[in-house]
Amino acid sequence: MPPTPGGDPDVGDGSGEDGGAGRPVTTAARLLLGAEARPLSGGYSGETFLVGAPGEEAVLRLYLREPGRAGIDAALLALVRDLVPVPRVLDLRTQATPDQPAYLLMERLPGEPLDRWLPDAPPRLREAAGAGVGRVLARLSGMPFPGAGEFVDADLRIRPWTGAAGGLEEWVDAHRKSGGLATWSVADFAGLREVARQGQDLLDEVRRTCLCHSDFNPKNLLVDPGTGQVTGLVDWEYAHAGSPYADLGNLLRFETDELFAGAAVDALRTYGPPLHPEFRRIAQAVDLFALVDLAGRSEQHEITRAATDLLLRCARARDLSGGRPEWGRPARG
Repeated sequence: MPPTPGGDPDVGDGSGEDGGAGRPVTTAARLLLGAEARPLSGGYSGETFLVGAPGEEAVLRLYLREPGRAGIDAALLALVRDLVPVPRVLDLRTQATPDQPAYLLMERLPGEPLDRWLPDAPPRLREAAGAGVGRVLARLSGMPFPGAGEFVDADLRIRPWTGAAGGLEEWVDAHRKSGGLATWSVADFAGLREVARQGQDLLDEVRRTCLCHSDFNPKNLLVDPGTGQVTGLVDWEYAHAGSPYADLGNLLRFETDELFAGAAVDALRTYGPPLHPEFRRIAQAVDLFALVDLAGRSEQHEITRAATDLLLRCARARDLSGGRPEWGRPARG
């Protein structure tokens, strides 16, 4: 099954209490560069920091939990650099030692996080941002890989997914007694299993695999506040080879802005590879993995509750959309 951190709640303060290294990650960042290290939001692991003086700032990403991921992320940034706005790598350490963690030092990209900017932006800029995000999606979905799986090294070799959950129905069953799903009635859970069956039938129709960011949502997209132009796509820690509809499902999971979402879908359809006629429902089917993962988490907060509520709407309607709109212009016949 694909990774599920498209549901990264990002609810921590970024301070990173331990990170598996025996000391706070903020201390590790300061010891590494001898600079003031300010935790940044974004990134599930809370290991991302802003370092340096104003005007000369850079972004430091530590890899205390998964040192091998530093080389993978650097390779991914090099791979997409001419197609997608990503930061340049300024320094890289791929081998951790007792004194120094693996790390990636990157330039700080201009722009504001889309999730903070979008609610107050004027209509024309919201639409421009959606079109720009759709073009980024089109470029990622057009980067093919021979099969689905996780990247295992800096050569971007792929290891196929393993684990007990081979499909959506199995994934749902594996979470029956977890988190918010544990309190569901038999009828509601039966509805969710029916939705999973519908989703798996759609997923079985998709053969193509491509590069997936896997956390493609407004908190990881930067935009120019004056133009709505996309200036950055950050936090590649869960990127993998997978479904060309995975990032779209992540992006539109909780989206309510019609101008933004419609423009993103229209741009993807215009500039990306040909889409399956049921591409919106397929995107929702892929995203069901992340929604179930979120709903099944023991910790409860705004995002896990939103995921549980959306799943419940899907289950009771016995439909993947759960009442969500079909963004974008109708396809021409």
